[in-house]
Amino acid sequence: MGQDRETLHRDALCVRDALIRASRVLPDDTEAAIASAAARGGKAESVVAAIRTNLQIAREKGMPMCQDTGAFWCLASIGRSADVRIGDVEKVIQEGAALAAEEGFFRRSIVSDPVRSRINTGTNLPVFISYEAVDGSDVELSFLLKGFGSENCSSVRMLNPTAGEDGVVAAVIEMLEAAGGKPCPPVFLGVGIGGTMDRAAFLSKKAFFRITDDETLSRRILDGANDLAIGPGGLGGFPTALGVSVQTEPTHIAGLPVALTVNCWAERKAAVRFRGGL
Repeated sequence: MGQDRETLHRDALCVRDALIRASRVLPDDTEAAIASAAARGGKAESVVAAIRTNLQIAREKGMPMCQDTGAFWCLASIGRSADVRIGDVEKVIQEGAALAAEEGFFRRSIVSDPVRSRINTGTNLPVFISYEAVDGSDVELSFLLKGFGSENCSSVRMLNPTAGEDGVVAAVIEMLEAAGGKPCPPVFLGVGIGGTMDRAAFLSKKAFFRITDDETLSRRILDGANDLAIGPGGLGGFPTALGVSVQTEPTHIAGLPVALTVNCWAERKAAVRFRGGL
């Protein structure tokens, strides 16, 4: 059943508020990871100190923590029992993001034609939306504010099906090593394994919102990333990565897709849950 305009606008305001907050305040676990890096001292100390000062100013002044306020990426998880129209979900997402961009000092970073004219849309829209069906009757909208200094360092590898765990770890570390200091380390990593090429890429972003499917693999990748010693700001030392999350799903017998999404230290996330649908 479709919702009236007033209800949809109210829901869009919830999205707006969550996105504006995400641009200014990091999740508690993300800030804790950054704080722990500062506690290690060494070359990390001055860079991480500057990051923490930046976060404090963003929170106190009500300003975005980075000039690249990011592209809006949304995972819309829709309960199979939810009484909701997909069109209404899209309206809430797009309207909420439009309001956030207008009221939250978001940089206009989206171009309508990616190849030729590259004319700016002037709105920081559209939101890039992925949908999934989940159990229950709720609708949950999970957002990443995805800066492209780190997004440009993300990649997909199609491995031999016999590559195994060692091959997965090696592929991810190779991709990160090639990125060097470009993604503004220390970074957070989302790894997607399985499905098809495009599904692996989707899983690598979904990984930022879920507990990892494989703690052992996550730890191996984190250790390997930090062994690279790219370091905060690309200046060397520890840490290069602050966290790794892995999402997996079944795949074809002849393949082993592995995708890596790199996120800088500003792991800007927001989630809005509507009980029983919109």
